Amino acid sequence: MDVTLPPPLMISQGFLPTDSLLESLIQISNEVTTIEKIPITQSKNVSTMIRRIKLLSSLFEEIQETNTQLPPSSILCLTELYSVIRRVKSLIQACEQGSCLWNLVRAESISNQFHVIVKEMSRALDILPLSLLKIGADTREQVELLHRQVKRVDLMTDSKEVQRREELLQVMMASTKSKSRSKAVIDFEKLKVIMTRIGLKTPFDYEEEISKLEAEAEKQAGTGGLIVVSNINNLISLVSLSKSIVFSKHDHAIAQEEDKNSQSRRYSFSQSMVINIPDEYRCPISLDLMRDPVIVASGHTYDRVSIAQWINSGHHTCPKSGKRLIHMALIPNYALKSLIHQYCDENNLPVDENAPATSSTHSFEKNPSVKRKLPEKAIDHISATKSAMDAVKMTAEFLVGKLAMGSVDIQRQAAYELRLLAKTGMDNRRLISEAGAIPFLVTLLSSHDPRIQEHAVTTLLNLSIFENNKLLIVAAGALDSIVDVLGSGKTMEARENAAAAIFSLSLIDDYKVVIGSRPKAIPYLIGLLKDGTTTGKRDAATALINLAVYSVNKVNVVVSGAIPVLIDLLMDDKAGITDDALAVLSLLLGCCEGRDEIRKSKVLVPILIDLLRFGSPKGKENSITLLLGLCKDGGDEVARRLLMNPRSIPSLQSLAADGSMKAQRKADALLRLLNRCCSQSYRNPFE
Repeated sequence: MDVTLPPPLMISQGFLPTDSLLESLIQISNEVTTIEKIPITQSKNVSTMIRRIKLLSSLFEEIQETNTQLPPSSILCLTELYSVIRRVKSLIQACEQGSCLWNLVRAESISNQFHVIVKEMSRALDILPLSLLKIGADTREQVELLHRQVKRVDLMTDSKEVQRREELLQVMMASTKSKSRSKAVIDFEKLKVIMTRIGLKTPFDYEEEISKLEAEAEKQAGTGGLIVVSNINNLISLVSLSKSIVFSKHDHAIAQEEDKNSQSRRYSFSQSMVINIPDEYRCPISLDLMRDPVIVASGHTYDRVSIAQWINSGHHTCPKSGKRLIHMALIPNYALKSLIHQYCDENNLPVDENAPATSSTHSFEKNPSVKRKLPEKAIDHISATKSAMDAVKMTAEFLVGKLAMGSVDIQRQAAYELRLLAKTGMDNRRLISEAGAIPFLVTLLSSHDPRIQEHAVTTLLNLSIFENNKLLIVAAGALDSIVDVLGSGKTMEARENAAAAIFSLSLIDDYKVVIGSRPKAIPYLIGLLKDGTTTGKRDAATALINLAVYSVNKVNVVVSGAIPVLIDLLMDDKAGITDDALAVLSLLLGCCEGRDEIRKSKVLVPILIDLLRFGSPKGKENSITLLLGLCKDGGDEVARRLLMNPRSIPSLQSLAADGSMKAQRKADALLRLLNRCCSQSYRNPFE
């Protein structure tokens, strides 16, 4: 099915000049084909992709040598291929620079990314007019062969990688199943084989892998993927454990040789034996092997007896980081405890099962010298959790008292500690509200101290994640104060977190109407869209998405001038909220005021056409929604602009074939609409 294309001048609009495009293609192809270090994971996909791009590189070089005018359709294809090869390069670099173990866990997901890129290469080659290009017969045959290959390619996952992944997951499950005293059974020989196969052979290799995993965990932590971060942390523990096992035999031989020369070195449980104990298993305070590892508020792990003595002596900080502990609960680290027990079993080290362990203490006890001791067998998960909750409750009540009666400095510190305490855990959020914090925090929203205001609004945001707290926050009269902080907060972070709080509260349907009825709420959100940071813009956009579900709020958003701001954000690559801006615009199509205002824009249609090609899956769906809505009900001008643009029809056809179900349905509807429009005024582009 041929497509009638506009004149060449219009085709070239928005593309690089032909010479620059070919030079860029040759350069990016060479960067991919000269990659020497093939990643251990995804090696088959990477090698296959490099071979395919080598074939295309020959095509690009031969086209450049002919130095002739290219047909418009070939420019479209070459532009698509440039985008595809750039993505190939980025994906290969991510495989090479990332953690081998994490790539192994995500083998199917990464293979799927290669598969998607190959399909895009196939679609680009679909519109390559080989018959119109002045290239040799050999090159033409190679490209035709490549086209046939990529057209029928299936998802390729290396069977060996799948097997290694299954073995790795089995080892991970064995290390995480244990609770309390149960001992995980880890096959260290299998673990060693897995590590060797992915290239971990020297201590340096292990350290480098741990660094990459830590970097990945830090990257994933900001996305809210707690399960993902937990899995990565499990991998870090496995790599550390494997390192200690693999290289302990060599260290043990050295230690035995030294023991022959010096009888003073004895491998007792708490002293000399530490030279054979991995650092991860030693308490940072005593440097002894931990018998009962516990986690403090800072996230660091200590032996229960050592950290309890530290706290009972009057210290309120983490010994390792120096940071103040926001609560004194000691949470058992069952996973590490199980690994220590297994390490002791395998190395014939004694573990004193009946040693007394000091229970969780609290920094606000009047007599810190009093220690409550229980046999370790009496401490189970339930009692430890109850102890932790008691500690949080006491901490919250203490801090609320400081909010109510403290000086400005004390209020600032108390608000900050409540902010941290409310950051994680639904139980924490419930206990803080039960301690009566919400009314005092609402009062502090109008504080003249910038930090107090920032901490107060952020704490309310964190508390609002707990569903019942939303009702308490609104009942305390917080809405007007939060809106004031949104518009004139003393710090940008306070304004951004006020927008996030509005989004959180508007998750309750009744509050969508209540918030939208505040005269300044929507204008202030639009103001944050203009001058906020990327995070602030995103918070404002998501709040507007929630509010614009209701028709009356849609009109308020339009009247408040949101549409020009949203269109400007689509043109601003640095803004980073394209999908959110598109989502708001799509919702505003639902009222006639919004539809009329959007149609006035002369720049929106070309932007949407580009997003059909290069946007995210969600962005493509919203772009089609906007174009379809603009073309319906008398949108002939928008339809004509779509037909005049050479990239619109191929992009819609591509989405109709391979987009999401929603995108396919709407792309088909828009193509039919354009077909009818074209049959009335122009030659039908589908004939």
